[in-house]
Amino acid sequence: MGRRVRALRAARGISLSALARQAGVGKATLSGLENGTRNPTLETLYAITAHLGVPLTAVLSGPTTGPTVRGAAVSATLLEVFEDSDATYELYRMRVAPGPGQLSPAHQAGVTEHVTVFTGVLRAGPADEPLTAAAGGHLRWTSDVPHVYAAVGDDEVTASLLLRYPRSKEGHLINASRR
Repeated sequence: MGRRVRALRAARGISLSALARQAGVGKATLSGLENGTRNPTLETLYAITAHLGVPLTAVLSGPTTGPTVRGAAVSATLLEVFEDSDATYELYRMRVAPGPGQLSPAHQAGVTEHVTVFTGVLRAGPADEPLTAAAGGHLRWTSDVPHVYAAVGDDEVTASLLLRYPRSKEGHLINASRR
């Protein structure tokens, strides 16, 4: 993972210090990630990939290995990556532990998240206006703003998470450089 982050950063001509500052992560954390001495949280990976303008899967192993990423409350296992001319899609199996929730950083411009809840009750969406869905329900929001995930009550939430990363007319993923 660290080699992929370093290669993407270098390809964009961004210094380690600049990416750390833009992504809001410590320079030592980013350096440790790139050198393979630190295991980043899901929140850190999303912050870094958003500022590199790539989906999370660009730094993870391929979907055949089923990589699992963990955040403060969320554990997500990559199931599949879909590509078409308009967008890249990442499909995850997601679990949200009861207790304190998770604040996730903004993704690049136009990214949307689609969650279908299988068990439990989930509160998720933009940090300033989260949505709630019980088993069988579906949530959708534009996640180019900070967003939250929290299990409501004492039960773990199981769900599917589909992230949609839009492409520009030229076929490139839309970058976060608009900020």
